[in-house]
Amino acid sequence: MKLNQNLPQGLQLFDDRPAAADIKSEVLEGLAKPQKTLPAKYFYDERGSRLFEAITQLPEYYLTRTEIGLLRQYGQDIARRVGQGAVLMEYGSGASVKIRLLLEALRPDCYVPMDISRDFLIASANKLLDDYPWLSIYAGCVDYSQPLELPQTLEQASNKLGFFPGSSMGNFTPAEAQAFLRRVRQTLGDGSHFLLGVDLDKDSDILQAAYQDSQGVTAAFNKNILRHLNRTLRASFDESLFDHQARVNKSCSRVEMHLVSRIDQMIHIAGTTLVLRRGESLHTENSYKYHTESLNWMARQADFNIEQVWQDPRGYYALVLMKAV
Repeated sequence: MKLNQNLPQGLQLFDDRPAAADIKSEVLEGLAKPQKTLPAKYFYDERGSRLFEAITQLPEYYLTRTEIGLLRQYGQDIARRVGQGAVLMEYGSGASVKIRLLLEALRPDCYVPMDISRDFLIASANKLLDDYPWLSIYAGCVDYSQPLELPQTLEQASNKLGFFPGSSMGNFTPAEAQAFLRRVRQTLGDGSHFLLGVDLDKDSDILQAAYQDSQGVTAAFNKNILRHLNRTLRASFDESLFDHQARVNKSCSRVEMHLVSRIDQMIHIAGTTLVLRRGESLHTENSYKYHTESLNWMARQADFNIEQVWQDPRGYYALVLMKAV
């Protein structure tokens, strides 16, 4: 792990990004499957992070507005349950309204944003330092889908609150989500809390509109994974030769994002040639939708107890507060 202290006052950084060789093997493994896949985490370079922020402002994308409403309504209740002096650890960096609402309600001893995009991570942290000069930030450039190694200062903190907003856990398969919860439990330690945002299952038309918006912002976000891999692995993807497609898969309780090839084509990536047929897709993301019963079961399996579930009146979305036991 690399520690970097050459940063503005109030900000420290620990850097544990995966090496390029690890990215290469992970990407090529997915592309060798019968249904070719790309890891959704590679949406998030600096441009991808900005595009996702734009998605959250779209009229069709109900998730962010609903979650913000819940944080505004129940922020003080969350702070009361967690207590003072917490270390607030956010899985996925942000300088958005959501983390600001939680910072203002909790006033934590330390904020630990974690993200795979180093540039976006530092930029977001600097914005927060400008607005909250009392805040101490210990930023982590990490792949939080893998086991985390925290600096000793953070490891020893007794009262941690993990925060995973935006229904991002829905990007994991059920098995991956269960493994993620177990890793979070290990990272946070006994008696700490985990605040999870989850999208609840609902009508297909609502889901379809949220993931295939009329302005094409989600399409640009989906295609950005190709730009990112072109730069990182010297690949030869041409995003104009792919169409964005969102598919609601009710049997699996998920929305799938695909990039569908418009022609027969060959792509060079990390010394390997990939053949794509017209109409063949790259499966870039799943977004699983949850029921409260399945969340209870998953929490128990990871040694969490669910303390409180807050839902909006329509039952679209939930904030779930768990406590490690």
